[in-house]
Amino acid sequence: MKLDILALAAHPDDVELSCAGTLIKAIQSGKRAGVVDFTQGELGTRGTPQIRLSEAQAAGEIMGLSARENLGFRDGFFKNDEEHQLEVIKMIRKYQPEIVLANAIKDRHSDHGRASELAREACFLSGLAMIKTELNGEEQKPWRPKTVYHYIQSIPHNPDVIVDVSSAWDTKIKAVKAFKSQFFDPESKEPQTYISSPEFWQMIESRGIHYGHEIGVKYGEGFTVERTPGVSTIFDLI
Repeated sequence: MKLDILALAAHPDDVELSCAGTLIKAIQSGKRAGVVDFTQGELGTRGTPQIRLSEAQAAGEIMGLSARENLGFRDGFFKNDEEHQLEVIKMIRKYQPEIVLANAIKDRHSDHGRASELAREACFLSGLAMIKTELNGEEQKPWRPKTVYHYIQSIPHNPDVIVDVSSAWDTKIKAVKAFKSQFFDPESKEPQTYISSPEFWQMIESRGIHYGHEIGVKYGEGFTVERTPGVSTIFDLI
């Protein structure tokens, strides 16, 4: 199943919070998008891994994803090493995306920066024919995405690219709210966490408005890149 965009994430809900609008808008235009979560978020204070998996499935349906998988890496302890790179390479070669969206290069949660490096290196290595991988008993062909964009998470960064996600914002918020165990719920008896406060919701909303304002639209999502992005003509810019 070839995808146009594949989002790679350290935890379930990373994508929803940071780049769901971009995925939804692409899907609305006829593109195929998918998500591969590295861990089940089992170190999270609220909920359980099983609940997070069901919430991720529900969020994927809201977004209209063509595929969502979880690699079962250890939350907090996965590494950017050969073993983990090969598992990510298998996913890249399976879905052959033109674009990969990956975690923030540097962020509050150490998993995010490590997942960013793992995704970036796996995208490059996936294009090397001498690295052999198999999936379901069949040898995979090399594949290297054209571009890797890093979405912005807790720590604010100056984006290199901002996507207008105004038309997708309401659906994005529905996808985020699918993770009921994690976010603000006045009826919840679970311990309060960094992301379960009402102030966290305000931050998500205000950041979307801020990035939207930067390009003259209602809501935006920002991305950083390690290679300078290019366009065919100057008229491709808004």
